[in-house]
Amino acid sequence: MGASFRPNDEHDPDEGIVAEINITPLTDVFLVLLIIFMVTTSVVASQSKQVDLPGAEVSDTTPQGVTVTVSPDGEMLVDDQPTTEANLYAALEAALADSREKLVILRGDKQVLLGKAVSILDLAQKAGATGIALATKPPPKKI
Repeated sequence: MGASFRPNDEHDPDEGIVAEINITPLTDVFLVLLIIFMVTTSVVASQSKQVDLPGAEVSDTTPQGVTVTVSPDGEMLVDDQPTTEANLYAALEAALADSREKLVILRGDKQVLLGKAVSILDLAQKAGATGIALATKPPPKKI
């Protein structure tokens, strides 16, 4: 807090002192926090495997659950943890046991064959999933 003395024509000493709050350090702290949040948000958003999702109309709500990602080269991830096709059932069972909602969301690249997607969703139901969803991206806007 800063104080300054402003002399005036009257002789009352209390009216000459003006107390001010210095907000420069506060502004600096807020700007540093803003930069930290911007950097960490971009890192968190880009952690999962990049797949080219098929386009579809997007609903208003995004479901939460266990995410199974399948890349075009066949690599599989359950909640961003790499797994193999042989260990997929065990990974799904463990992830569904830890999940509050028993929903499996399949994020498959456009090049993933339908047979592979069906077998993944079948394993998900055997592992205890009560619902399934397919992740999509919004279709390109027509000009």
